[in-house]
Amino acid sequence: MKPFLLPALTALLLSLALPAMAQNIAIVNGQPVPKARMDALASQLAKSGRPVTPEMQGQLKDEVIAREVFLQEAQKRGLDATDDFKVQMELARQTLLIRELFADYQKTNPVSDQEIQAEYDKFVATNGGKEYRARHILVEKEDEAKAVIASLKKGGKFDEIAKKQSKDPGSGAKGGELDWANAGSYVPEFSAALIKLKKGQTTDAPVKTQFGWHVIKLEDVRDAQLPKLEEVKPQITQQLQQQKLAKFQGDLRAKAKIE
Repeated sequence: MKPFLLPALTALLLSLALPAMAQNIAIVNGQPVPKARMDALASQLAKSGRPVTPEMQGQLKDEVIAREVFLQEAQKRGLDATDDFKVQMELARQTLLIRELFADYQKTNPVSDQEIQAEYDKFVATNGGKEYRARHILVEKEDEAKAVIASLKKGGKFDEIAKKQSKDPGSGAKGGELDWANAGSYVPEFSAALIKLKKGQTTDAPVKTQFGWHVIKLEDVRDAQLPKLEEVKPQITQQLQQQKLAKFQGDLRAKAKIE
């Protein structure tokens, strides 16, 4: 029976060693590099929005092995024992722990559908009503604006005058054209003059704002075209998450006894 004992024992030892070896992706200078490091790196990439594809596994393995090589060299030089390294490690520990605190708070205090709906309803109430598509010509002096109005009354084309004389760098090159917008998007003086106009009408007198003197033409009016809730739900959720987190941070600071 003895001749059969050694092969059997060898096979048993190999079967016990294989699972342990399978947990390592490499051995670098005699030091095992556990697969858990590659898994942790893949997890971090996924959290940052870069899911790891099967094609990236080789790159991840090379990265983890390279880190082990560099880590060993740094330790050999004693860099992990320097005061500067210890300070940086402490700062990194604090940063990671605080990040985990905030992540835990957001996980345990999610934004509810009711909160999202309420925020959307406020958005609709603020931005609802009418939208206006207008043109304007911006000049520095009132006399210049009056001269523009006189030119328009004589048959001058609004877009051509805007391209030549408007001081607004954004709309001037487009013939004074402004995108569709709620009247509340403009400064009060501009808004007040705009909503008094009828479609196709131009202001009879220059409009003074903090930017200068305006001549305004109303091109068209329509009911506000607001996005549906599902279209803006991600943005609203993110905004509410940030607001909740900011309040949590403020509450912690307010409760802390700071001497």
